[in-house]
Amino acid sequence: MRLPLMIAMAASFASLASAPNAAVPARIIPAPAVDTPREGAFHLAARTPIIVPPGDAEARAAAHQLADLLARSRGLKLSVREGVARPGAIMFKRGAPQGEAYDLEVSGERIVVTSGGAAGLFYGAVSVWQLATEVAGRGGVDIAARRIEDTPRFAWRGLMLDSARHFQDVEFVKGFIDRMALAKLNTLHWHLVDDQGWRLEIKKYPRLTEVGAWRVPAGPAAAADIDPKTGKQRVIGGFYTQDQVREVVAYAAARHITIVPEIEMPGHAHAPIVAYPELGSATPAPTATSGDWGVFPYLYNVDDKTFGFLEDVLTEVVDLFPSRYIHVGGDEAVKDQWKSNPAVQARMKELHIASEAALQGWFISRIEQVLNAKGRRLIGWDEILEGGVAPSATVMSWRGIDGAIVAAKLGHDTVLSPAPTLYLNHRQTAAPDGLPGRGQVIGLKDVYDYDPMPAALNPDERHHVLGVQANLWTEHMRTQERVALMAFPRAAALAETAWSPAERKDWKDFADRLPAELGRYHALGQPADETALRVRAIASPDGAGARVSLLGAEEVGEIRYTLDGSAPKASSLSYQTPIAAPLGSRIHAQAFRDDQPLATASEIAVDARSIRTRASQDLKSCKDGLVLNLEDDAPVRGDRARFLIDVMNPCWIYQDADLAGVSAIEVAVGQLPFNFQIGKDVDNIKFRPPATPDGELEVRQGSCEGAVVATLPLAPATKSQAITVLKGRIAGAAGPQNLCFTFTQKSVEPMWAVDRVTLIVGGRDDR
Repeated sequence: MRLPLMIAMAASFASLASAPNAAVPARIIPAPAVDTPREGAFHLAARTPIIVPPGDAEARAAAHQLADLLARSRGLKLSVREGVARPGAIMFKRGAPQGEAYDLEVSGERIVVTSGGAAGLFYGAVSVWQLATEVAGRGGVDIAARRIEDTPRFAWRGLMLDSARHFQDVEFVKGFIDRMALAKLNTLHWHLVDDQGWRLEIKKYPRLTEVGAWRVPAGPAAAADIDPKTGKQRVIGGFYTQDQVREVVAYAAARHITIVPEIEMPGHAHAPIVAYPELGSATPAPTATSGDWGVFPYLYNVDDKTFGFLEDVLTEVVDLFPSRYIHVGGDEAVKDQWKSNPAVQARMKELHIASEAALQGWFISRIEQVLNAKGRRLIGWDEILEGGVAPSATVMSWRGIDGAIVAAKLGHDTVLSPAPTLYLNHRQTAAPDGLPGRGQVIGLKDVYDYDPMPAALNPDERHHVLGVQANLWTEHMRTQERVALMAFPRAAALAETAWSPAERKDWKDFADRLPAELGRYHALGQPADETALRVRAIASPDGAGARVSLLGAEEVGEIRYTLDGSAPKASSLSYQTPIAAPLGSRIHAQAFRDDQPLATASEIAVDARSIRTRASQDLKSCKDGLVLNLEDDAPVRGDRARFLIDVMNPCWIYQDADLAGVSAIEVAVGQLPFNFQIGKDVDNIKFRPPATPDGELEVRQGSCEGAVVATLPLAPATKSQAITVLKGRIAGAAGPQNLCFTFTQKSVEPMWAVDRVTLIVGGRDDR
């Protein structure tokens, strides 16, 4: 957070710091099961000791966690001592409740955390820290008296981290675990294997990481990026050594987080098959790892040698990960290679297996036997149900909730992780500066409103629902920072669903507690994406001026704005309807919740150009096929443009464009590599034939079948990998109407994309 916002937040909290209100619910996320405010307050200061029972190492660990958090966020360096109850102290003691549950008592004399479980003491410590940081700032603070009785709703409270598509280093993974622990999440599903990379060192099969952990990214920019030391293309990737994995597993366990590894099979196996071609069921086998996204056709073979390999791998996996569950994937296994492979068909005949779907069931069941023999349980995506699996298998439902319902009714335990709501690779805002990801917007409230308990289950079936998990698929998260930004603050909404009783969930209450949570992120230097909470504008011509709509912080905060150049305050004008503004205006706007700023202020310029400019994210997709917010492939290092594009139908609509006085058009365009494994669906992507060798951008009026009002040759753009601004004349009827933008070309490679469109009045750039 920028310094001015930190100062503003501190000022907003100042009045609260001096006089805690006993009637205010605790600003804790996730919300405690029972929170009973009382009169009075405990004054926390640098001299406050933290007392733990003599010889209790687990209580001491929780106490040190609290001391560390308070030192980092408030600058208070509290001592941890063994001893007995005394006034003026924070105390940890053993007693009911058990496990992850805890009781927390705050009075004028002391703070007491009670639990019979190490995890309960840890979570109690987190809640004490959260109470101490309801108010931003450094130094001592008064904590309102209250009694909290807390216990989690679900046993499985998870996030999935995809390290296969883009690799994250060990320090990032540890930091991610820290953030999960502070949200009372307890399961890290670690996606270590996929088509694009194998990230886990396996001693018996070194080529899995020597070959399978590295790739050249898609696109001409990466292809031209030559390492002068080797004379070869630079590769990206990485892997975790077994010593690093043991270190991370121990780090997570100390924070009461279980790591569940995922080793994909029988599909998503491109990378291991490149390393060991004999494992595959296709001839010829792939010869290089790929920078493509989507569903690859490569499946493991079904012979005994392949199962010997998988058993060897799993032997090393279970030695590294003490988790009860081992995830084996099982999703998106296209069966074409099995159908066309004579050896696979012969094997099916030998086993009396009638279909390839049943063969996958046999495959997964055989792997389940391997895991069961090692004292572990198999968990997989909901496709594992299609071929039939043993009742001991656990099902992770991602294709909606149907998989969970079927699983529970068949007696399987299940975890709810449905797309798109809990797929945090979806963009969280429609803002042009939003991060790359899937095109559908899944905002904070979308995540919060999801309830994982299917109504179709009866009480006897509901006990099979272990919990809930959100997934971070990293195809479009090129940097580690972006992983964190895509996760938070949406992970806080997931955490409340996973921990708090269903009857405690209340969106307004959550939003009221959100500013304090954002303040904690900033105090610890933890990145969180404020883009969705920052105000943006869509402006349109309105007579001689403009009509400006302010957007952002939807359903979270209230937008306040100024027109005189001053910084917005909680008492500034409240935005209710579009603003009529003369050209040359500067609008300053900011979102607030209960007088507290949610993000940095925005400065919005209103001029003849801005009111007729639309980024691709502001345009409408023509058919909403496979809409993605994609990043350009160039430059290899540095900032890149982002395009919202339907890769199945690259077509954009500028809705209600006013052509009055407009005689020219500028369209910034870029080109993307078509790196999508979509099989025969690629044949459904159609383009109009080009009139020139390099193709054109056509602009049509009214609809995508309407009259062409502008044609912009692409030849200038073919000479650059960066954004190119195409300019030309436009002729069409004045008045609000749609403009449709499509490219003419011979094939999908490269795929052209609109970056932004500007309509020019009078043939010049009037500002």
